[in-house]
Amino acid sequence: MDAAKAAELLDRMCRRRPLIQNITNYVSMDIAANVLLAAGASPAMVHAAEEAGDFVALADSLVVNIGTLSPAWVEGMRVAADRASALGKPWVLDPVGVGATRLRDVAAADLLGRRPSVVRGNASEILSLAQGFGTPHGVDSAHDSADAVDAARRLAAHSGAVVAVTGRVDYVTDGTRLVAVEGGSPLMTLVTAVGCSVSALVAAFLPVAEDPLEGSAAALAFAAVTGESAAAGEPGPGTFRVRWIDALHALGPDDLGTRARIRRLPDLV
Repeated sequence: MDAAKAAELLDRMCRRRPLIQNITNYVSMDIAANVLLAAGASPAMVHAAEEAGDFVALADSLVVNIGTLSPAWVEGMRVAADRASALGKPWVLDPVGVGATRLRDVAAADLLGRRPSVVRGNASEILSLAQGFGTPHGVDSAHDSADAVDAARRLAAHSGAVVAVTGRVDYVTDGTRLVAVEGGSPLMTLVTAVGCSVSALVAAFLPVAEDPLEGSAAALAFAAVTGESAAAGEPGPGTFRVRWIDALHALGPDDLGTRARIRRLPDLV
């Protein structure tokens, strides 16, 4: 996996314009939809159990985000995840705030058992999901992403999913292979639901990638490079949010191929 592959996958994604079904939280709906549109994908926010499974048949991929849970939403998540798995369509689990409450722990564990293609979370979330410990600070991470690499490896081996840990450096593993993605900006931690939107970007790259590890790494590199562009000149968080969406729209495959910083690290054992 390298920058050239990331550029190729961005080009494929923009040409295909995949339809991404989002079952996501109230906070992230607006930014996630706009991020997907700016990046070249097509978003749909469909969460009701009565239609979530039917819509999966129309979508190219699915992202399930547990940020604002209720029993009715959890049922919609289950129905959609099961339909995606049955149809062989990729789906991403974003276990927002897992470890904070029993409701989140039970929902995340149940969804993990429904075989997501990718799990994307911050270090505290991955530690909690993999090990049963590591208390999140709200939905932010109290750990560095490097602290969660071993937990990510074990979670990937247990679940069969690719696990992406995002933070100062992003790490992606399938339990054996390990890729690091560098870049981004500290401002990305000061705008709510940027992480949720990154999960949506991962879902947008999966339909055009033969390998979910490569698709995940390409999406994270795209987010990181555009985050750097948006942070130029040291704007405040509010300005950064708008500029990041603009940067996602403006960055082409050639630029990503030049600027992405993706490193294959030694295999995990």
